[in-house]
Amino acid sequence: MNLSERLNEDMKQAMRDKAKFKLSTIRMVRSTIKNLEIDLKRDLDDTEVLDILSREIKQRKDALQEFEKAGRDDLTSNLKAEIEIISEYLPTQLSEEEIKVLVKQTIQETGASSKADMGKLMSALMPKVKGRADGKVVNQTVQQFLQ
Repeated sequence: MNLSERLNEDMKQAMRDKAKFKLSTIRMVRSTIKNLEIDLKRDLDDTEVLDILSREIKQRKDALQEFEKAGRDDLTSNLKAEIEIISEYLPTQLSEEEIKVLVKQTIQETGASSKADMGKLMSALMPKVKGRADGKVVNQTVQQFLQ
C-alpha cells in the first residue's frame, strides 16, 4: 500500500471512529496532495508525497515557534497534535549520531574539505536523508564538519 492509499484508508477509519481532529488534519494533507496532482495532471509517487508531508510539518513547526513567542497556547496544542498526526506517515527520523555518520561518509565520497564544497556535499547528502531528517539539522551538522 502506497502512502496516498494509506492516507485514504486512515481518513476512512477516522470517519468511522468519529475522530474529527485527525480527520480534518488528514483531509488538509490530502487536499494539498490532490491540488498538486491536478496541477501536474498525474498521480504522485511516494517520494513526492513524502516531500509534501515534510513541507506540511515544517510549516507547522515554523508556525508553532511563532505562536509560542506570542504566547498563544490555545493554538500551539492544535499544531502539536497536527504535527504528531502527520509524523505518523513519515519514515523514522534519523538521530544526530546517524546524521553525523552519513555526513562523514558523504565527505569521504565527495572529497569535500572546506565550506566552499558545502553545495556539492549537501547535494550528495540530501537524497540520502530525504524525509528522514530536517534539512536545517543536516546543514548545521555539515557546518560542524566543514570548518
